Amino acid sequence: MKEELTEKLKECFGQMIVYKDLSKSNFFSALSLPSFLRDWLLKKFEDENGEYDIEEVSSFIKTYLPRKDDWVSIKNRIIYENERVKFLTKISVDISIKTQEISFSLPEFGLTNKETIIEDDVWQMYSSELIAGKEVWGIVELGYRSPDSYDISWEDNNTGSRAKGGKQGKIKLTKFTNFCPYTIDLEFFKDIRGEFTIHEWIDILLGAIDYNADGYQNDKAKLSMLSRLLPFVEKRVNLIELAPKGTGKSYLFGRISKYGNLTAGVMSRAKLFYDLSKRTYGLIYNNDYVAFDEIQKLAFADPDEMSQTLKGYMEQGIVSFGGHTGTPEAGIILLGNIPQDNMNEFVPMFGSLPALFKESALLDRFHGFIKGWDIPRMSESMKVCGWALNTAYFCEIMHMLRDDVSYRAIVDELLEYDANSDTRDVEAVKRIATGLLKILFPNARSAADINLKEFKDYCVRPAANMRGIIKYQMGLLDVEYKGKDVPKFSIKEIKKNDEE
Repeated sequence: MKEELTEKLKECFGQMIVYKDLSKSNFFSALSLPSFLRDWLLKKFEDENGEYDIEEVSSFIKTYLPRKDDWVSIKNRIIYENERVKFLTKISVDISIKTQEISFSLPEFGLTNKETIIEDDVWQMYSSELIAGKEVWGIVELGYRSPDSYDISWEDNNTGSRAKGGKQGKIKLTKFTNFCPYTIDLEFFKDIRGEFTIHEWIDILLGAIDYNADGYQNDKAKLSMLSRLLPFVEKRVNLIELAPKGTGKSYLFGRISKYGNLTAGVMSRAKLFYDLSKRTYGLIYNNDYVAFDEIQKLAFADPDEMSQTLKGYMEQGIVSFGGHTGTPEAGIILLGNIPQDNMNEFVPMFGSLPALFKESALLDRFHGFIKGWDIPRMSESMKVCGWALNTAYFCEIMHMLRDDVSYRAIVDELLEYDANSDTRDVEAVKRIATGLLKILFPNARSAADINLKEFKDYCVRPAANMRGIIKYQMGLLDVEYKGKDVPKFSIKEIKKNDEE
């Protein structure tokens, strides 16, 4: 990043930036820390020059960021050594309708609700933070409630079940400190965008997700990379990306945001959507997006039931089967590698996908395709080295933008198209254009704020192109779609605020 832009970034964002040097921060990678945790630590320990004591950071990590392999040791300290143990992790809370008992789970360590308790005084103190999301990151302090310490205040005469869990010992939450290190001011973020040109802003966004803008040869490559952020800012955006190996797909979807999930291997409907037997919500409920890595190797426990459920969800946003109905908001992302010979949007590219995703009816529900071959293979020159937006801060901003419907209203107002246009095509283009508007022009409060040429070049045209690739590939798989193009979109002229 150029020096003058760095100074401008410091002046505008102040405490929301950190000094990132990925070559120096390799010990974070060795610990498999995601970027948002790494930047949280950097912000905690860096001085004003971006320097930090590695031993001090390492000591904190050892104390507060245990590995999954440490869980038995932690339980021993809690249960047998009667310690209160603190560490940073993800926590999910549940409230029993039958008994009013409040419990929690720690997904990272396999601790379930059946083994835990949150007592009334602790709940009163931390409930507002613990219910801020389906899963919340924070520093938990855990203790133990032994089997002989229960105050049995209610018992069902018919079943013998007890409100306080009978004589089972349980791990209890004793304190909680929310992970979010800042008071996030979304309106400030929107306003400050106006201080930068579109080219400066693109470079700032790349730094926020750990990339050095100077390592890219052109805007096309930069914008292709940033299109991966669409499901971070827009609800239920469904995308397919095929790319050469080493272009950072897994890194971006798996390590940038704490609100996403990167998965691979065998997937069942219970794991993805809802487990009827356990009455537990799946990945689609607990994340902003679910990205399936190495899609060519993905297997489904029951492809037919998965196809049926996916179609309903991707079309209407509703999950409904076996008496369960829900409205999660996560996007579905397919990620796969593609050989050199197939890096062409006009040749069949989906032949290696699982059979489920080669059905045109399901493919039609994907909004767009990312041409991953436009993104250069990762090299040392592409790793950020310098002052950049804190990823922990940026991932919170992206998550908050998902709830802002004003951008879609702007897109609805500006776009014109033929009344006979295919509804799925129109919705796909609008949804992608809305996401790009949030990413690139978050300062837009109304249609009158929009530079129409930039809106066309950076939002509408890319959205139509991304949807067009899906439509063309559908035509190669199903003759019914052959020759059917994405509608032509035009942009209304809007009177500017200063002209009123």
